[in-house]
Amino acid sequence: MAEIIVELRNANIYQGGNLILQDVNLTVEKGQFVYLVGKTGTGKSSLLKTLYGDLILREGEGQVAGFNLRGMDWKSVPYLRRTLGVVFQDFQLLTDRNVNDNLKFVLRATGWKDVRLMDEKISDVLDKVGIKSKGFKMPFEMSGGEQQRVDIARALLNSPKLILADEPTGNLDPETADEIMQLLFRISGDYGTSVVMATHDYRVINKFPARMVRTERGQVTDNATLAWD
Repeated sequence: MAEIIVELRNANIYQGGNLILQDVNLTVEKGQFVYLVGKTGTGKSSLLKTLYGDLILREGEGQVAGFNLRGMDWKSVPYLRRTLGVVFQDFQLLTDRNVNDNLKFVLRATGWKDVRLMDEKISDVLDKVGIKSKGFKMPFEMSGGEQQRVDIARALLNSPKLILADEPTGNLDPETADEIMQLLFRISGDYGTSVVMATHDYRVINKFPARMVRTERGQVTDNATLAWD
């Protein structure tokens, strides 16, 4: 029986006092790749934020990688996030330091202390994303695709069970977007990492088909199709 990485049952998701998504039921198993689609403002980001503890689940049940989301307190959130990798559209790299130091910053922030082990881990994740020789480059010296690879490398540092990707191809040209998608699918397949990716990029979805979950009119629909748009 497959390990369940994400499970929401009868979950109501709020942003402030506003009910954004109602009665959400969603299960993601180990190694599954899931697209999260829907028009802007329909709750994709709120759903992702709930999964990484930025929004607290107040009604219903939810767990991510064994952590109970219901009423999670701020002390537990860093431990939840150590089991996740989050990939952003705008990379969010620290511009005043090179790639290695960007990654070292995250390792230190999540409790790593041994310099040799940190160096080994950084070399490993840069190798996995195909930029092993670029550790000494500054972010501004890199293309958008290379910066996104650094962002994915950062997400892999703590060997996550789940990667949450928010529009990771949104700022990339089609060829580079395809390279990033191939990388994400390879990570999912080779390492059994679940991936939930919010996207508007239907070209990517058509080229790299996977399960789709749609946010629409306050609801979440599983196994959705693009034909509704």
